[in-house]
Amino acid sequence: MIWRWERPFANSSPLRNPSKAMRKLTYGMMVSLDGFVARPDGALDWVLIDEELHTFINNQEREVGLYVYGRRLYETMRYWQTADQDPTILDFEREFAHIWQAKPKIVFSSTLDTVEGNTTLVREDAVAEIRRLKQESGGVIDVGGATLAAALIQHNLIDEYKLFLNPVILGEGIPFLPPGVSTRNLRLVETRPFQSGVVYLRYQRLQI
Repeated sequence: MIWRWERPFANSSPLRNPSKAMRKLTYGMMVSLDGFVARPDGALDWVLIDEELHTFINNQEREVGLYVYGRRLYETMRYWQTADQDPTILDFEREFAHIWQAKPKIVFSSTLDTVEGNTTLVREDAVAEIRRLKQESGGVIDVGGATLAAALIQHNLIDEYKLFLNPVILGEGIPFLPPGVSTRNLRLVETRPFQSGVVYLRYQRLQI
């Protein structure tokens, strides 16, 4: 299969607690060897996700407190809103669908009219909103989509980078990291190879 990878927050005051650490913001994507997350047209036909890798991802997604998406990736991930109703879907895919459906999600878009399920549409500045959300109580915030992530990277808001490095060279496409990004100091904290040839790499931002 191909990976498918209004606003109540605006009317509530932030639940800040100075004694607690800020919420962690993570950015993870399937990435080609030459650093792309999709073909130029957004296609993900090159991504390798088997049962082993999907199960690993499912376990990671249980720890997420909030998903934040740009329009393009949300429209791809929207598949999972009803995927569990497909009788041909595999058990580990249905498990992911249930995890994803239950999690709160924010979509930043000025063009979408509606969103589905446990999802909030936000039209305001994503950087300012993410700064605010990081101050609130709650679990990990996971950003999906290279365009949205690019703005957050430029403002040094990403705490962890999670790459699922696929054994493929695309030659061109949508880059995992934005061009011209300034120096970032990272520490490799986790690696895991999979039988498919995918290698998982997790990096933490150094606070210096």
